[in-house]
Amino acid sequence: MASTLEPTAGTEAGPPRGLATLTGVQILATGAYTPPHSVGNQDLVKLGYDADWIVQRTGILERRHAADNQATSDLAVEAATQCLQQADLAADQLDMILVATITPDTPTPSTACHVQRRIGAKCAAVDLNAACAGFMYALVTGMQFVKTGCCRHVLVLAADVMSRIVDPADQKTFPLFGDAAGAVLLGAGDEHQGLVAYTLGADGDGGDLICLPGGGSRERLTPETLKESRNFIRMDGRPVFKWAVRFLVETTLDILRETKLTPSDLDLVVLHQANMRIIDSAVNDLELDREKVVVNLDRYGNTSAASIPLVLDEANRQGRIQRGDHVLLSGFGAGLAWGTAVVRW
Repeated sequence: MASTLEPTAGTEAGPPRGLATLTGVQILATGAYTPPHSVGNQDLVKLGYDADWIVQRTGILERRHAADNQATSDLAVEAATQCLQQADLAADQLDMILVATITPDTPTPSTACHVQRRIGAKCAAVDLNAACAGFMYALVTGMQFVKTGCCRHVLVLAADVMSRIVDPADQKTFPLFGDAAGAVLLGAGDEHQGLVAYTLGADGDGGDLICLPGGGSRERLTPETLKESRNFIRMDGRPVFKWAVRFLVETTLDILRETKLTPSDLDLVVLHQANMRIIDSAVNDLELDREKVVVNLDRYGNTSAASIPLVLDEANRQGRIQRGDHVLLSGFGAGLAWGTAVVRW
């Protein structure tokens, strides 16, 4: 028998809702971790790379690589521990752990479950995969759980060991990526705190521009696929560059219009640390104050999902973020997926 239920105004299909607001939630603390092993551009010369070319094309001077015995959860645990110590909160007080990653320790269980066990938490735990936009997706998700009252404290982690999934022979990817983890702790806040405006989005038509083709259920790893290096990230840099700059500018302008803020109203700007040329182009087009744009790309490279919380923690510990500040966050990457927000700290 066919259903007689009719769609309501709230369930009818339609275009994406676009911008939204999510307030009454605050970032209570931050944390970050980078492995001690630094790989400078000169270290890549022995692999056939031109150190000057890397700087000119990317702005990167060095990046960190995890030790052979370090996995993604090892980095995430360090960042989580720092974050909880800053907040003076015990792990057993957490209600949820979210981990944004594309380099999980194991296909299952989730990296979040590995972290939960190791820090002594007794809460819900799950991974999210949105590549370099992963932190933005996890941040919004975590804030929603706090806003609804389902959770008091949500630990949002973003961690990737990108050195395991880049081909040393691929000049489009290998010099770009580094390994790191970042964390923020979320809790209830004043009604003026939280996401003044945010937008999340994706365009699956661009999925082939940044992808890791082998290793999933679509394409199992075999001697043939390994020989073709299909177990490594692939990226078509030129169209990604054009898309990233356009996305950064358009979504930021949309949010500024919605919130009636101007670029001068922004106290801090934290963009995904993908490439200095992308950051420079977006900053120029938006006429942002460069003194407010925090960059650590030169020291850590593109750390995928970890890049935004890594910068946030650095700025927070330097005292560059104060309560009430407007902080622009924007992440973009494989999917193609993106997220931009203005946070009132």
